[in-house]
Amino acid sequence: MAEVVDRILDKGIVVDAWVRVSLVGIELLAIEARIVIASVETYLKYAEAVGLTSQAAVPAAAV
Repeated sequence: MAEVVDRILDKGIVVDAWVRVSLVGIELLAIEARIVIASVETYLKYAEAVGLTSQAAVPAAAV
């Protein structure tokens, strides 16, 4: 079990779900969810690769 958890945290896993409930053609409920499970190191590595951390890495200007 520990090996499975270690592998998931190392590689990461994404669960993407989309649910829509409608009655007689009228949408009553729409739910979109994206769950990402990964270690902080793995997340930061991939976030940096796609440019999600570029703003966070820039220090604020001194006032």
